[in-house]
Amino acid sequence: MYRAAWTLVALPLLVAAFTVGRPAPLPQPPLPPSFDGETATALANDFARLYPYRSPGSQDATGAARWVAEQLAQYNLNVELQHVSADIPGLGEVPLTNVIARPLRVGPERSPEVILVLAHRDNLDVSAGVDDNASGTAALIELARNLSAVTVSHTIVFVSTDGGAYGGHGAAAVAQLPELTGRVLAVVNLDALAGSGRPRLEFAGDRSRSPAGVLLATAEASILEQAQVEAGFPSSTEQLLDLAFPFSLYEQAPFLGRRSSAVTLTSAGSRPPSPEDEAALDADALEALGRAAQALITSVDTAAEVARGTDSFVYLGGRYVRGFAIQFVFLVALIPVLLTTIDLFARLRRRGIRLGPALRSYRSRLLVWCWAGGLAALFTAVGLFPNGAPRPIAPDTDPAQHWPFAAIAGLAALSAAGWFVARVRLIPRAPVERSDELAGHLVAMLALCLVALTLAVTNAFSLVFVLPSLHAWLWAPHVRGGALVSRVALYAAGFAGPVGLLISFAIRFDLGLDAPWYVATLFTVGYAPLVLFLTFLPWAAAAGQIGAMLFGRYAPHPEGPLSGPVRDRVRRALYASGR
Repeated sequence: MYRAAWTLVALPLLVAAFTVGRPAPLPQPPLPPSFDGETATALANDFARLYPYRSPGSQDATGAARWVAEQLAQYNLNVELQHVSADIPGLGEVPLTNVIARPLRVGPERSPEVILVLAHRDNLDVSAGVDDNASGTAALIELARNLSAVTVSHTIVFVSTDGGAYGGHGAAAVAQLPELTGRVLAVVNLDALAGSGRPRLEFAGDRSRSPAGVLLATAEASILEQAQVEAGFPSSTEQLLDLAFPFSLYEQAPFLGRRSSAVTLTSAGSRPPSPEDEAALDADALEALGRAAQALITSVDTAAEVARGTDSFVYLGGRYVRGFAIQFVFLVALIPVLLTTIDLFARLRRRGIRLGPALRSYRSRLLVWCWAGGLAALFTAVGLFPNGAPRPIAPDTDPAQHWPFAAIAGLAALSAAGWFVARVRLIPRAPVERSDELAGHLVAMLALCLVALTLAVTNAFSLVFVLPSLHAWLWAPHVRGGALVSRVALYAAGFAGPVGLLISFAIRFDLGLDAPWYVATLFTVGYAPLVLFLTFLPWAAAAGQIGAMLFGRYAPHPEGPLSGPVRDRVRRALYASGR
């Protein structure tokens, strides 16, 4: 039945093949961009020299905001300051200032839609931030000088954000402005433009959304035209993980989360450059990416009808696989497991094999994991784990790099105490019948199926994390009596989804062994999807039950519905006091 059901997967694969899109880039502007690299380089060096330590709330941050506002005001722009605050892990509640520059006069012939040009100006106070992001700030000012002097079809708004180096707090505040709701045509974010790396596009969002395909194609064509090199972008696997676990360290993310088409131009990778490794500006790179940004903005302004909105897809360069086709493949991949699990349930019922003890065994494991999850939430609420605004934590800051070992040890000890209370009824005290093991396996698979269906409803891309466990652990009864290496290999295969996510963070974002802790902080600050945390608990309980069965440690729970390990201890204590 399992093998036969796999033939159904051919249909969505065929659908995916026939839904590959090929977005045509918008025409490049007829006149070459007027972006002046020498002027931008001089601005970046002056800015970094005058205000080298621009972390939010600092004296230099105030001076930097004033300096940028004065620069933008020279170009016939109405400059406003947006004052907000954010709870940033490691800094606490700090004030943020966004500098927003709009045209002084907007004629009736202009479209009401807005093109946002964005760059953060703060840094981590480790270095002067010449590349990250004095280069982007200088490019923003130079683009304002050039674009404010020409006739455009849309309102172009220039925004210098605060808190960008700490997770995009300023950009998130701009994205929530009521006057921009439903009016943002496209967002072009400029970040670390003057590094030695290959020009690159970043386009992951806070939600499972992608920018308009034509915006990416046009950005790629603009970079090729101006920098004479093909733009880099995340691999297909990395993009799939970004859809399954939305995350980005760049400021296009909050706009995509609010369904505004946005893209970042950078010379760095998926992680902005470390301030400790900062080198001198590459003036040629700054000029090339500045010209590419101007060409992109001009192209979108002149032919905007096909550049708006968001979608979900995996971009392959010149073509993309639509998100609904990928989700369809994942959903159909559930069918073999669902059918086989239902068939196993029917067979056990026909043979009169009781599921109650197996259900109680799973319940005990689930309660232990809920106990651990509740403790983690409590530790976060009292400040033992990082908490704050729901934005990514900067990888180069203490909260991301320094594990709170005392708090983690306390959580582990209390979680272990909960396990020792529950394990009394889960230890095999006599040989376990094969039918009992099958019942335990069935209950675990039913729990995994419910987890998968929950993810399918909330974000079908997230099924990539549980499909390996569903398909690998389905075969656990077949290898139960086999060699140890076979059982270990099968069990380990089920962890491919979560482990793959951690490996991706470790390598792609250069987090190394800090990746598990960093991913955990995304949950404690509320940035990562809550549904993933809630579904992890029953998934982990099912993993424990499968592991116990595979390695001979499974036992059906012998208690009735009104008994339990805690009640037994209370009962024994009461009997002892009575004697």
